[in-house]
Amino acid sequence: MVHGGVLPSGLLCVSIFSSEGSRRGMVGPVRPQFVLFGSSIVQTSFSNGGWGAILTDIYSRKADILVRGYYGWNSRRALQVLDKVFPKEAEVQPSLVIVYFGGNDSLPPHPSGLGTHVPLEEYVDNMKKIAAHLKSLSESTRIIFLTCPPVNEAKAKIRQATRIANTVVRTNEMSQKYSEACVGLNGHLGVQVVDVYDAIRKQDGWMDTCFTDGVHLAEEGSKVIVKEILKVLKEADWEPCLHWKSMPTEFSEDSPHDLIAPGGKGTINPSEWTSYRATQWD
Repeated sequence: MVHGGVLPSGLLCVSIFSSEGSRRGMVGPVRPQFVLFGSSIVQTSFSNGGWGAILTDIYSRKADILVRGYYGWNSRRALQVLDKVFPKEAEVQPSLVIVYFGGNDSLPPHPSGLGTHVPLEEYVDNMKKIAAHLKSLSESTRIIFLTCPPVNEAKAKIRQATRIANTVVRTNEMSQKYSEACVGLNGHLGVQVVDVYDAIRKQDGWMDTCFTDGVHLAEEGSKVIVKEILKVLKEADWEPCLHWKSMPTEFSEDSPHDLIAPGGKGTINPSEWTSYRATQWD
């Protein structure tokens, strides 16, 4: 199916949609899919040196990182769209889903009954339902949950005062409770849990270096998450292994069209080069 339109500049824009193409993927070769699913910590994961962007770099030529992040969402809203984001009838299912919900769930309830607060027991039940749905997609779909990070409460209050009701204040006390509840799901239906709350608090000066606004992650905070995710992927007893060093690199065969080697004799294959990265990941 072909659709056309005219851009403000006057240029003709043509897009082609094919139901068959959407099932098979528009670009090949087909790579394993890693889906990041969650609230603003996911939606902003490509901003400010975010963890989604870092993972995409690490897994270049190995896996496609797909972002399904929804600012301000809680686990209730996640359940409402599970079938749309992860349809069971899809021809290609993700190899890995990294899920983050809890920060908005942990916000205190508002007297009006509106808002993102989800009681702790319901949050745990919702996360179990999310895990069950993802596990049903395929036998090879793996799942990682990320817990709530801590917050810089002083900065968070300043941020929230201009955006949401002043009575709804994010605290480390609540973040820790929801984080611990999520950690308690480790091993449930094969889920692996990254304790983001604990990992960030172990960093020197974490309140000043790990956040952009007291809540959302700066590059240093994202690096902590990436390190912990890679640790899980390296140590998990999953077959096939989804750690980047264990996955094949696309089109990595030697070629006479590779870069010329020092001395001018033969070529050198740069497929596995990582020296361009400021951080050398394990």
